Amino acid sequence: MTRILAELLGAEQPAFGFGVAKLERASGHPSNDVRLTAEVLQASKHKLRELGLDPHDTTGPELYQALQQRIKTDDARLARSLKAAIQSDDTVAAVAHSLRTVPIPRSCFALKSITAKRLLKKQPPKRAMKLLGYRSFESMLKHESTAALYAAAWLVESDSWRKAMLEQYKRLQATDFETSRITILNPSTSRWQQLAETVVSVKKHNVISFKELGAVVLLPLPADQPPVVTTATLVMALHSMNEIRAASTFLKLCQVKSNFGEVVQSVVVDEPNLSAEVLGNSVPWQIVQRYYARFKDAFRSEIFEPHIQIEDLSWHNIERILTHLEPSMEFWRGTPALSLLHDHRPVSFNIADVALACCNALPYESRIVHYARHSLWHELLLGYLKHDNVEQSVLGQLQSQLVAEPALI
Repeated sequence: MTRILAELLGAEQPAFGFGVAKLERASGHPSNDVRLTAEVLQASKHKLRELGLDPHDTTGPELYQALQQRIKTDDARLARSLKAAIQSDDTVAAVAHSLRTVPIPRSCFALKSITAKRLLKKQPPKRAMKLLGYRSFESMLKHESTAALYAAAWLVESDSWRKAMLEQYKRLQATDFETSRITILNPSTSRWQQLAETVVSVKKHNVISFKELGAVVLLPLPADQPPVVTTATLVMALHSMNEIRAASTFLKLCQVKSNFGEVVQSVVVDEPNLSAEVLGNSVPWQIVQRYYARFKDAFRSEIFEPHIQIEDLSWHNIERILTHLEPSMEFWRGTPALSLLHDHRPVSFNIADVALACCNALPYESRIVHYARHSLWHELLLGYLKHDNVEQSVLGQLQSQLVAEPALI
């Protein structure tokens, strides 16, 4: 069973097996790895039957093709539903409207607008200004939203510009942040259409998110829209909103630290991690966020309060939201961590993997499995975190990181 799990995850053996054995001993031998593997195999067989495929005689290429056809059919229904809600044929506007109205938590700990503008003034994005057709920085700042300008700058400015902007983050303080709501932007002027025509064709995506701003920016799509772009855009934006919420919680917890600015910088660059190690890797903060979102009774007020309340530790289920918006998307419920092994390599059922592969017309040999592996990894760690010894080890590291070097106010 550990071999199957390792192949699904792309994990190195025998190190992975040794790590699982260590976790099993620490948590009283609950056989979590065996249980999770059995659940994945059983659920994958069920989804194969839903697709009209034989669970015992389906190859990787056959499954890949079936999933590509399924996502195209489901995307067409989803696109019709979202566009009908706003009575418009604008795909990005329809997705943006659904993101603004779907019932999910959306509060976040984000940079104040005045601070975000101050950082831009110190590091004016001249290339973005030119591409958007402005002659002066002040005029651009007046007519464009701050988050949209960050998106344009991050896409078209040089590496040295981005490095200089990140250096400014080191000097940020907790007082530069405030509790606000996640912003969803979809700039649609002709200037933005021209910028997006170039950027989207090169970058192969139109969703830009900023954890420090609590913002998701949806760029206009090119005239020749790729397949399943409605699903791909919506799923990527929902992933970004989960990441913003998790990063926000982590920043709120760290606001008493003297090196808060460095924490902000690290969170912007990568997913925050704890120094505790599980299976040879540091523990992603998202695991903690997801654990307490799922097991609310385990919330530890002595560790998280007063900065964090239980409602801050939320994590929305993307497939459930898709089904809420379009009931025919029900097929994708329960698929985030599912894959079928073929020649010892996985074929992902995860809707993000399937949609992105279809959107970019990737052949079977170039298939995407990143999101399925990420979800499966999280499920494995969540299973062990439920056991006291493992939870105590992780929380002990979290507590020591948070109390060290309090901020000098």
